[in-house]
Amino acid sequence: MVCITRWSLVAVLMVFLAACSAGPNNNKSAGTAVPVAGDTTAAVGMEKAKQSDDTQRLAALWEKRMQQRAANDYPIGPGDVLEINVAGVEEMKNISERVTGDETVSLPFVGIINTRGFTDKTLRSEIRRRLETNYVRNPQVSLFVKEFRSRQVAVIGAVQKPGLYNLASSADTVMSMISQAGGMRTDAAEHILFLPAEPAAPDKAKEVISAMPVQLLSQDPSPLILKNVDPIVINLDSVNRSGNQRYLNMPALPGDIVMVPGGGEVLIQGWVEKPGAYKITSGLTILGAMAAAGGTSYPADTASVELIRTNPKGHKSTFVADLDAIKSGAQPDVPLREGDVINVVSYGPKLFAYGFYRFFTSVFNVGASANIPIR
Repeated sequence: MVCITRWSLVAVLMVFLAACSAGPNNNKSAGTAVPVAGDTTAAVGMEKAKQSDDTQRLAALWEKRMQQRAANDYPIGPGDVLEINVAGVEEMKNISERVTGDETVSLPFVGIINTRGFTDKTLRSEIRRRLETNYVRNPQVSLFVKEFRSRQVAVIGAVQKPGLYNLASSADTVMSMISQAGGMRTDAAEHILFLPAEPAAPDKAKEVISAMPVQLLSQDPSPLILKNVDPIVINLDSVNRSGNQRYLNMPALPGDIVMVPGGGEVLIQGWVEKPGAYKITSGLTILGAMAAAGGTSYPADTASVELIRTNPKGHKSTFVADLDAIKSGAQPDVPLREGDVINVVSYGPKLFAYGFYRFFTSVFNVGASANIPIR
């Protein structure tokens, strides 16, 4: 015969009440309420609209830069190192000069030249003109830009060697700049965030790098950079790779910023068997994430699973997923991205039944371990 004390019954009842009211993230996520933006259909629609906008922006940028490429010869700028040689003029043999901060260079017999707007070809012509006018007949001038300090692109994030990289010519592309940085790491996300340089801001990349702590260059710098800008996303997943591959071969310009985010994690919380943080893998969706977390536990409301998503500017939106509807195809599954939170809330009647189950299980366990008559 199983006997328990009154105090044991009180303890068991408290366990029952706790099970009903304080399950794992039984209610909405802690903190400020996140506005509901619709079900997963809305999430997919927003994603497609963003991709369409990015594709249009990429196509326009591609056309513009490809048209400019043939005639594009980058101007010389501050910090560039010029190597100059004039045949037969000893004083101008293998001279190495750095362009000053005010964009000038001083040379024997030639004097001070303001290089603003000059390319290496036009500067060579100017040096030749000045020499021919005053000192040398038909001078043979060679000019080579040894260092392109004014033609730099920032490559940061999940690459082997993040930092500033020099453009040697207009043949350099977005992909070649990533290659200079050692290529993408194995933990890189399947997309690139691209901030094209403004024509009047070739030094933007240098400004970003100089203002950023070194330890953040290889991490995810987007929260610091994307507060007031809207980057172009170049998707490289299996669905979009073929269409977007050509944009990686787009000519790079001084001041471009190429960010390679890390693969990141998605957080799964609430009524699942194994809540926690899970690495984003190729093609991971809500159903795949739920499977990785061991599936839902009994009290879960499978028709009201919350997907909480934060955009690059920090704004959060909640989308409601019906797992059965997704499985049947009535509602689209959603590819997950870094920073997503899946919150599995409870369904009241199922939680109440689960509480009874916990109650009777506790009664049995307490009674089996404490065979004490009731007084």
